[in-house]
Amino acid sequence: MNIPSELVALLAWILPLVHLSGLLLALDAIWQQRSAQGATAWAIGLISFPYLGIPLYLILGRSRFRGYILARKSHDARLKSLAERQLQATKAPARLPGADHIGVHAGTPWPALRVLQNLARMPFTMDHQATLLIDGQATFDAIIAAIEKAENFVLVQFYIVRDDDLGLRLSHILMEKAAQGLKVCFLYDEVGSHKTKQAYWDQLRAAGVKAAPFNTRGGGWRNRFQINFRNHRKIVVVDGITAFVGGHNVGNDYLGKGPLGPWRDTHVKVTGPMVAAIQLSFIEDWHWSQGRVLDLKIPSLQDPVEAASNKSLIGLALPTGPVDDVDVCSLMFCQLIQSARQRLWLASPYFVPDAPILTQLKLAALRGVDVRILLPEKADHYLTHLASYASMAAVESFGVKFYYMQTAFSHQKVVLVDDAGASVGTANLDNRSLHLNFEITLLFVGGQFVQEVATMLEADLNKSVLVPMGVLQTKPLPFRLAVKLAQLFAPLL
Repeated sequence: MNIPSELVALLAWILPLVHLSGLLLALDAIWQQRSAQGATAWAIGLISFPYLGIPLYLILGRSRFRGYILARKSHDARLKSLAERQLQATKAPARLPGADHIGVHAGTPWPALRVLQNLARMPFTMDHQATLLIDGQATFDAIIAAIEKAENFVLVQFYIVRDDDLGLRLSHILMEKAAQGLKVCFLYDEVGSHKTKQAYWDQLRAAGVKAAPFNTRGGGWRNRFQINFRNHRKIVVVDGITAFVGGHNVGNDYLGKGPLGPWRDTHVKVTGPMVAAIQLSFIEDWHWSQGRVLDLKIPSLQDPVEAASNKSLIGLALPTGPVDDVDVCSLMFCQLIQSARQRLWLASPYFVPDAPILTQLKLAALRGVDVRILLPEKADHYLTHLASYASMAAVESFGVKFYYMQTAFSHQKVVLVDDAGASVGTANLDNRSLHLNFEITLLFVGGQFVQEVATMLEADLNKSVLVPMGVLQTKPLPFRLAVKLAQLFAPLL
C-alpha cells in the first residue's frame, strides 16, 4: 500500500507535536495535581498514550478552578468588605469553652470546633434555629412558603433543575416575586441541568428573574473543555434571614416520582447568623458567573424570625470547593470522624472516599466507635456503585458496618457524631464532592436538633438491612473483576 508523500510529511509534523503536547501536559499535571497518585496517573497516560490522554486531560484533568480564584482576587477587596459587613451584622461569635472542644450543650465533649472554624475561616456562631426537612414534599413546601413571604430578595441555587411539575412550581413563584419588584437570582449548574430546555430559562428571564448558569467552563483555555468543576450546592436564601441547604435538587425524582421510585433525602431550614455565610457563598458564585458582586440588604439579627423547635443552636456554614488552598471538604470529614468517641453515623448515596477518610474510618472503628454508613441498595450511577464495593471491603474488617436502605433511594448527606454534633449538606463521600465540586455543609453542635438528626437516622437504619461482611467475595468472578476495574476510575467518580 502506497501512502501519499504529502500525508507522510503531514504525519511527520503532527506525531511529534502530539507527543510533545503530551509531555508538556504531563508536566502541567505534575505541577497542578494535589496528590502524587493523581499526578503520576496523568503523567503516565499523557506520555504513553497521548492520543487518548490529551483529550481526557483537557476534559477531566484539572483539580483546581484557577479562573474562579483569579476572579475572586480581582474583586477581593469588595468581597472581603462584604464578608466583614455581614459578620458585623450578626451576633458576636460563640466563645468556645476550653481550648479545642465544647460540651456544655451536648453533655459530651466534641473535639473539632477549632479545626472546623479554621477550615471555614469563620467562627461558630450562636442563636441559630434549625428545622429538619425530611423528604421532598416537606422540603419544597417549606421553600415555597418562605419564598411567598419574601419582601426584599430571593437567592436560589441548585445543581439539577428539571422543567417538570416541580420545576414549574418553583419557576412560577419566582416569577411572581420578580413581578412584585423583588430581586430574584437563580443560579444553576449547566452540567447538572443539561437536560432542561432553554425555554424554561428564557421564560424566567422574560419575567424578570435573573437566571444564570454557573459557567463551569469559564476562565480561559485551561477550563474551556472541563466538566470537572460542577457547582453541586443546593441553596435558597430569603431576605438574608432564612436559608435552606441539603440534598434535594429540583425535579419530580426528588419527590419520589422518578424511575428510582421512593426517594429519601434531607434538607434543613435555618435562621440565625450562619445565613450570612450561606448568602456570601452564593454571592461569590454569582460573582464568578456574572462578573459582579450582588448588592443585597444585610439584615440585623434583630429582624424577626419564625419560631423553631430548638433555640440557641451553635452552628457553622462551611462552603468547600476546588478553589480552596487545601482539600477542605476531605479534611472536614476526617475531623468529624476523628472526633467521634461513641458513635459515628454517616448517610451518603455513594461511598468512594479518598485514602485519608478510609484511614480515619478504620481508626474510629479500632477506637471502639459504632461506625455505621447508610447507603442506597439501588444504584443510580452503576460505575460508582461498583467502586463502592472495593471501598467497603477496605474498611469492613476493622468493624465499620454498612447498611443498605431498601425502602427508598437514600440520597441524603448527613453525619452524626456521638450526641454532640451533626451535619447536613450537599457533599457526597466520593472524590468529586471531596475534591472537585463546589459544596456546602451546615455543622451543628448540641441541642435538640442533633437529637432530631439521631432519631431520623435511627428510623432510616431500622428500614435498612446490614450488609454482610465479605459480601464482595460472594459475588461471581466477572462482578469482582468489574469492581477492580471501577476502582481504577475512583478519582474521577
